[in-house]
Amino acid sequence: MNTTFKVEKPGSHLDQLLRVTQAHLIQLSSMADVKANMLLTMSSVVMTLALPQLFKDTHLWPLIILITFCLLTISLATYAVMPKTPIRRSHTPPDVNSMSFNLLFFGDFTRLTQVEFESAMQEIMSDHSHTYGTQVRELYLLGTYLAEKKYRFLRLAYLSFITGLIVTFVSFLIVVFK
Repeated sequence: MNTTFKVEKPGSHLDQLLRVTQAHLIQLSSMADVKANMLLTMSSVVMTLALPQLFKDTHLWPLIILITFCLLTISLATYAVMPKTPIRRSHTPPDVNSMSFNLLFFGDFTRLTQVEFESAMQEIMSDHSHTYGTQVRELYLLGTYLAEKKYRFLRLAYLSFITGLIVTFVSFLIVVFK
């Protein structure tokens, strides 16, 4: 694995830095999962309560708006926590030297054969700069995944839920005071 990442003196302080950073990213990922679960639950409950009201023929548009935004929130929150794994194994082996390939992530290394995986790990583990570089790459890829996927879609789910409540309330006022 070619890398320009160089570590002059490996040590426990570097190991601790990487461990703490990884723990923070895992904690942020867990928090996103909990928040998405809360949104899924709230939206499902609101939608479950609103659906039977559709058949009463009163305030139809506010209910349709509310249900639509709840469905959008459910979709966004579900997508935010959907696992990132390859759908099927490619016939072409991935480039382990690619900056987007994470040898420490199961979704990436399972696309390799066991021999390819062991060979790549042996190359990384034989040089402390490669070892640290691979760990730093994993942190970067985990962080960008959190920012670009989980938290991005979680934010959109929250915005959808809040917007849905506000638009429903405004449309309810318009229908009632018309």
